[in-house]
Amino acid sequence: MATDYDAPRKAEEELSEDSIEELKSHRTDKQSAVVDEDEADAAEGFELPGADLSGEELLVRVMPAQSDEFTCASCFLVRHRSQVAKEKDGLFYCKDCEG
Repeated sequence: MATDYDAPRKAEEELSEDSIEELKSHRTDKQSAVVDEDEADAAEGFELPGADLSGEELLVRVMPAQSDEFTCASCFLVRHRSQVAKEKDGLFYCKDCEG
């Protein structure tokens, strides 16, 4: 017979107390059909795709590329100079796009 050594151990008294009828009665006692959550409160946290955000103001500070950065001509991400893989016709390409 296989033994599950990770399972919690129970004393002999506890094993005899857990009858099927007792377990069924505990299951029906704890369940309730009443939901305590208000649907209006739950819906406020969801943002629908295509929602109108024209009234929202973004507070983001945009900084120009620094002297040790470049903009990749392929993916248009601002990267550090150590990420330059190739320069062609004055355009820089990062290691991710050339790899």
